[in-house]
Amino acid sequence: MRYRLRHTTRYEYSSAVTLSHNEARLKVRELPWQHGEHAAFDIEPTATRLHERHDFFGNHVLYFAIQDVHDAMAVTATSEVVTDATQLPQFNYTQSWEHAVQQLRSTALQHSPDTYEARLFTMNSNYIKRSRDLAAFARRSFTPHRPLTEALLDLNARIFHEFTYDPEFSSLATPITEVMASKRGVCQDFAHLAIGALRSIGLAARYVSGYLETDPPPGQTKLIGADASHAWLSVWIPDAGWMDIDPTNGGVLTERYLTLGWGRDYADVPPLKGVMSGGGNHSLHVEVDVLPI
Repeated sequence: MRYRLRHTTRYEYSSAVTLSHNEARLKVRELPWQHGEHAAFDIEPTATRLHERHDFFGNHVLYFAIQDVHDAMAVTATSEVVTDATQLPQFNYTQSWEHAVQQLRSTALQHSPDTYEARLFTMNSNYIKRSRDLAAFARRSFTPHRPLTEALLDLNARIFHEFTYDPEFSSLATPITEVMASKRGVCQDFAHLAIGALRSIGLAARYVSGYLETDPPPGQTKLIGADASHAWLSVWIPDAGWMDIDPTNGGVLTERYLTLGWGRDYADVPPLKGVMSGGGNHSLHVEVDVLPI
């Protein structure tokens, strides 16, 4: 599939901003099944400094500074993205989930590049802390000697069926324990919940930021700006790589998913973040379009 991707973020401030420094993670990653073309950024007011780099996790980062006095800022990232379903990783892993935990803990494998990277995603992070309650939640799916991929799909389905998508319920400050108790949240909450549960039983899981092509209601035309950023997770499968699951929709990675980047949790891959001098209060408006072309 070929998509035209457009992501616009607008801030309006209650008082003047005299200086701002910002980082944008809005360029898709190059992956075997995903290729980005014609990427461009439009920044208003015009940025006086621009610098591109890759962060610790390999995500593309655009740094920019605005030194003119302003009371609003808009950042638009556009690109074309080609996805290929035939290149998506396939998983037919029959080993138990306990075997994967043993692989991660094995001192004999600690210098393996893949295992070494995966071990990073077993530890606590800013928004995700391992706990007994999360381990108990995971073990409803991860029963003794159950195949790893089978248990993952069961956990994925449980969150999809047992939890309610509610954009009014949570914020970045809402802890996983509250999401689990209330059984409500949004995609980043469900990704954090699943990651926390998996890490609490010794597995490696990372947070993935991106987009998902959505369909309009039956009989209606798709509205411009109606899409949104999305979040899901990847789980390390020994000798096979990373398996993506999406508990918000109860499915796995398809060609309709566009991957921006990944990290330990949301704090590592926010689409846009920054610091500024002045500004007072602000309002935020985001528009996303994922259009097949």
